[in-house]
Amino acid sequence: MKEEPIEVEGRIHTVLPGTMFRVELNNKHLVLATICGKMRKRWVRLTAGDRVKLEMSPYDLNKARIVWRLG
Repeated sequence: MKEEPIEVEGRIHTVLPGTMFRVELNNKHLVLATICGKMRKRWVRLTAGDRVKLEMSPYDLNKARIVWRLG
């Protein structure tokens, strides 16, 4: 049975090369995140300070995937 991803919100702290981002969660934890394929296909631009919604695997809580830009 497939594990469900954990959905959390955070704020982009640092923009890294290669469409990678350092995101600070609401509990002040920093994770390494990349954007999902649909956002990459639609050319969604993300900058430092943007609020985003993330999906995290329950197995690795240091990496995440950005699925939505909140503003």
